[in-house]
Order: sequence, then C-alpha cells, then structure tokens
Amino acid sequence: MDPVNDGTRSGVEDSLALPNNPLRSRRFFLQWLKASVVDIVTMAILGAIALALFKAPPVTKRSFPLAHENGDNVYPQFAYPYRDQFIPNWAAALLAVGVPILGFAIIQIRLRSFWDFHNAMVGLLYSLLLASLFQLILKWAVGGLRPHFLATCRPDPSMAAERNSSGFNGVGYGGGFYNRDICTNPDKRSVTNELQSFPSGHSASYFAGFVFLSLYLNAKLKVFADYQPALWKLMLFHLPFVAATVCAGTLVIDDSHNWYDVLVGGILGTFVALTTYRIVFASLWDSRYNHIPLNRNTPLSYDADGGNGTVFTRRAGWGSGSTEKASDSSPVPVPGAGLGETPGADGCGPEGQRQQEQNGSPEREREGRKEHSSGEIV
Repeated sequence: MDPVNDGTRSGVEDSLALPNNPLRSRRFFLQWLKASVVDIVTMAILGAIALALFKAPPVTKRSFPLAHENGDNVYPQFAYPYRDQFIPNWAAALLAVGVPILGFAIIQIRLRSFWDFHNAMVGLLYSLLLASLFQLILKWAVGGLRPHFLATCRPDPSMAAERNSSGFNGVGYGGGFYNRDICTNPDKRSVTNELQSFPSGHSASYFAGFVFLSLYLNAKLKVFADYQPALWKLMLFHLPFVAATVCAGTLVIDDSHNWYDVLVGGILGTFVALTTYRIVFASLWDSRYNHIPLNRNTPLSYDADGGNGTVFTRRAGWGSGSTEKASDSSPVPVPGAGLGETPGADGCGPEGQRQQEQNGSPEREREGRKEHSSGEIV
C-alpha cells in the first residue's frame, strides 16, 4: 500500500482531506485500491494462517515434572496459582494499536500529509500482523509451560497408565515426567494455551507497535539529526519503548509468562518494527531521509537532500517553509512522487534537483535559517 503513481498528473492532494469532488474521490480510491490489492490479499492470507495456527494444537508433546517420591516439586516455577492478567487482552490490543495511531494523528495536526499518515498506518499494520504471525509460529512449533501450568492442568498421575499411548507418562528420572494426557481440566483449549508460553505474543505486539512509534517520532522530531535537540524530544523518543517494557513486564508479575518468554517476544517485536518502518519510510536513522514516506513505483533520489516537507520540528531550519498544504500549492501534485506532494518539493528526483540548482540546496537554506530559529521552542 503506497502513494498511487499512474504516470500522469492527478488531482489527488497530499492532505488529510480527500478530494471534495465525488468523481475525483472515486478515482482516488480506485487508484489506491489498484496499487494496494496485492498487499490486501497478502494480509488476508497471513491473517488466515495466523488464525489457523492459533486454533491448531501444538506440534510437540511437551513433558512436565510433577514430584519426587518425597513430594518435592521438581520445577516449582510451573506451580504458581492462576490469576487474571493485569492488562486484559482487549486493553493490550488497544494499547498496541491505539497509542501509535494517536501519536501519528497528533503529528499530523501540523504536517497534514495524507501519504505520510497513510504510510505510518500501513507500516504499523504490517508490524503488528507480522509480529503476531511469527510469535504464533513459534508457539505452535516450540511452545513452553506457563508459570501456572499445573494449576490449570490439574494433573492426576493415576491416569497415566490408562492414557499412556504416547509413552511419555511416568518416564524420565524417578518416573516423574508426564504429558497433558493426565490433565483433568475439561477445557482442552485452556490446557493447550498453558503449553504455549514461548514466546509472549503480548510482548511481541507491544514492541512491534511502540518501537515503530519511537522510530516515527525520531524521524518527525529529528531527535538524532544535525543539531542538539531539546530533552523532551529525547524523552518522547524513549517513552514508547519504556511503555512497552512496562506493559510486557506485567506478564511476569501476574505469572502469565516466564521472563524469557517476554524477552524473546520483545526482541521479535522490535526486529519486525525496524524492518517494517524501513519499507515504508526512506531510512531508519539517516535524518536526511527517515521522515520521507516511500512509494513502490517511484524510486527516491538519495543523491539529493531529503528536504523538510514532512518534519514536525521547526528547530535548526528543519520543516521551515515546506509544510504548505497541497491544496494551497501549485502545480498540481503527482500522487506517488515520493511524498505525494508537489514534484521536487523535498529536493528529490529530477525536478527537485533542477530546483536546487536554481534556488540553492535545502541544506544551505537550513544553515541560513538556524540563527533565526534559535529562540523557537519546537
């Protein structure tokens, strides 16, 4: 899903407002749908696979210890009492999805760039979908015991003899290892869930959404750029990561997961967020380009200066004079020309290079504006 580029000029504006003309709105939607249909179908297929994995029983037969002859638990870390999660599932989903969207929306109060918001939303969707799919694959293929597994399973060793078709009951050192065959809980789905602790899906989702938001804030606020930013910008950059860590940490406190489940889920979500941000924006850390939303059909000229068009901050010349709405600018923008704004507005592509030759590079303009922006807050 990306800015539509049909090779012709169009009336699609790089604004949060879609065209007012119904015919233009219909054409805009059809162009977008044509460019996005492959991604939509792919996401539907991946979603169906994820749902099938969620309902599928684990591949492996996980054994667990009960007690030695003296009654001591072999692994007491699986004997914790069951209790509800501190953050219920609906709240976890709301946090992982809603907080990043809220961050994008606040940034758009100043930017008002349709394609920037579009790419941010699409990247977030990619990140959450892939993180969910990958953690479900690991749960299905690897899995592990939750800290309150025994409390949910309610095992009865006397049932091992009559249910030992797998040959994994009453085996191991001291004959104290069994599998789910001796669980007396009639809710088979709950027992299956207790065997799929690794990795933490909630942790993967938190980090997939919040790390993506951190990268977006860094690009728009220019936290790591060519000037020294204010401390509050650095704090905002770190805040989503800290929030993800706190939310994921509650899963250890309420005994829903082991610490290593949460750690691996966080690593998985972070990696997915890094890769998905990079496919919808021009860079991860290069401050010249990491704010620019990419287009699938039109390559970005990395030889040119990145420009200031979709930057929230106004410090050190960033964002100055480059945030006019497309409806107020001329000529008519080409959808998908990198930002979906007026061609060359950000110094990219042949048109942008010609403008640089005539007017001077945006880098030199920023240098000339630094002394005038030193007293600004943002």
